[in-house]
Amino acid sequence: MADAAPGSPSTPAEPLTVARLRTVTAPILARLAVSAAEREETRDYPFDDVRALARAGVALAVVPREEGGAGGSLRDAVDVVIEIARADSNVAQALRSTFMSAWAVTSRPDTPNRDETLSRLRHGHILAGTANERSGGASGSVNTTAVRNGNYWVLNGEKYYSTGGLYADWFGGTAKTPEGAVLRFTVPVDREGVERLDDFDAVGQRLTASGTTRLTDVLVGDDEAILVDANSPVADNPWQGSYPQLHLAAIEAGIAARVLDDALWWVREKARPIKHSSADKSIDDPYIRRRIGEISAYARAARSAVVLAAEELDSVRGLHSEEAHRAGARAAAAVAEAAVIAIDAALSAAPLIFDVGGGTLTDREWGYDRHWRNARVIANHNPRDWKLAVAGAYRLGVAEPPTTGLF
Repeated sequence: MADAAPGSPSTPAEPLTVARLRTVTAPILARLAVSAAEREETRDYPFDDVRALARAGVALAVVPREEGGAGGSLRDAVDVVIEIARADSNVAQALRSTFMSAWAVTSRPDTPNRDETLSRLRHGHILAGTANERSGGASGSVNTTAVRNGNYWVLNGEKYYSTGGLYADWFGGTAKTPEGAVLRFTVPVDREGVERLDDFDAVGQRLTASGTTRLTDVLVGDDEAILVDANSPVADNPWQGSYPQLHLAAIEAGIAARVLDDALWWVREKARPIKHSSADKSIDDPYIRRRIGEISAYARAARSAVVLAAEELDSVRGLHSEEAHRAGARAAAAVAEAAVIAIDAALSAAPLIFDVGGGTLTDREWGYDRHWRNARVIANHNPRDWKLAVAGAYRLGVAEPPTTGLF
């Protein structure tokens, strides 16, 4: 039943490399960068450009060459995410599930339905999914139901924070059977009964398409679902949330980089020195130079922390048993630390752009307030205090990071 999503393009004939990926996506990112502020103000989703990125194979950066990918490292893939976020942080987050899937099938050969996922990625499909619900109960509780009917499961329920849902070709999530077992499913978004709502209304990241996915009598075949066995052996590396958290940190690094881009442009092209400045041009004002240096330092710190954490996480690939467990715990702590640095850097850099210009810089047409709003919304995914405490406990040798998916 897991037929390809409608409109699937053929795989590009020319072999993919990280360098080629950067070349092909550069004009797409340039378009996104130019239009980002206006689109966010008018709630104009860049559907064509997001699909163009996916069709170009943007999520394949980390997939091995022999499996149709670019054969890059996780650091290469994270650098790609940073550049997407630099152009438009909404797009980088909307593609999060797609990048997550690429890392999962690359790092874990035992990933369920691995071949199907790789095929979808090679065909440039966009994947979205979430277990999150707003239907009451404790955090993480699942109220979406899966009832057996002949050869199919029948799903009913609502998922929220369906990041990238409006862009997606496929949607995945979780449901509970009458016996209390968890069913993981993935279906095409055009399956009868799947309804995607544009109701995400946060102060930032407004175009991530992170709203509701409503499931009404959705039929799911056995080849599209997996019953989770609570008694299955614990994986060598149980920290499956490390890449998803690293992706968010990469978005923060991209926001900080964009703040620097916009500050540099403003000083060079628009700014005028204040009346009592010692300089004739803003680029010569010592305080403007200092502020630019401060923003640049934040941007560099964010990127450095993120790519180093990517290298740490990449080192887990190919390891087994106790060695994989130790490396996974170490990587989870490194990602938590990088996330704190990236969040703090983005939130610190974003307001400083307003120090490099006067009142005109605050006009809504420039949309520079979006940098702080976007960084703030991403920061609210998981509390930094928990990340710091968990990393501290690990460094002290008293506790491993939790395996909740948030580390």
